[in-house]
Amino acid sequence: MEDNHSVHKICVLGLGYIGLPTAALLATNGFAVVGVDVNPMVVEAVNRATVPIAEPGLATLLKAAVNSGNLVARSEAEPADAFIIAVPTPVSEEKKADLSYIAQAAESIRPLLVPGNLVILESTSPPGTTRNFLAPVLARSGLVAGQNLLVAHCPERVLPGRILKELIGNDRIIGGLTKESAEAAKAIYARFVEGQIHLTDATTAEMVKLMENTYRDVNIALANELAVICAELDISAWEVIRRRAAGFAVYVLGAGKDRPSEVKLVALGAQ
Repeated sequence: MEDNHSVHKICVLGLGYIGLPTAALLATNGFAVVGVDVNPMVVEAVNRATVPIAEPGLATLLKAAVNSGNLVARSEAEPADAFIIAVPTPVSEEKKADLSYIAQAAESIRPLLVPGNLVILESTSPPGTTRNFLAPVLARSGLVAGQNLLVAHCPERVLPGRILKELIGNDRIIGGLTKESAEAAKAIYARFVEGQIHLTDATTAEMVKLMENTYRDVNIALANELAVICAELDISAWEVIRRRAAGFAVYVLGAGKDRPSEVKLVALGAQ
């Protein structure tokens, strides 16, 4: 297996609200990065150093990344030392995670894989996806995860509007199919992550992300119920929150379920 410090070129698949900032951060920290997206308008915009998504600070970072020559966007994947998959995993009508985008991304890089490559899945995924879904697809390349192919899961842990700050400052959890895989992924993220990087196995890392999402969603639901009850009692939910016990953080969803396009997470905990 190649030394994990030999990673020079990284291919990032998916230039959305996670993939693009990650690609730009990697490029401005010395890696040669190829960003891949199936949307030709996104590819064109990135190559012009024009931000296709609204996120504070991203325009400046993207311009620096592209002007450095370290970041280019393409419609198809290229050979690289490491591949980062950051594609959507929407919930299907059957209330299951749609892994088709992960499958498509994995299939697109399968012919490009060589011994010693590292593949990192960032997409939020059901526990077991990296080991039982991604690895078998990659295995059709003739390489075997844990033997001559490094495979890891490193879930994003950010909120829109704070993505760059949180990509850099938040702790990260990396789960490898092997310890070597986790260490190899850590060597990449350590270039720009200032928080602590915690290593574990891939399935545990997947469960950690789902637990974090569940904890957040439960708190949002609780806070919404609090707002409804306070309205019925003709008291102020804001006053209740201000008088809460120290350290008790409450989050309220700013729009109802029937207006998803206007949904915004509003932190009501004491500033």
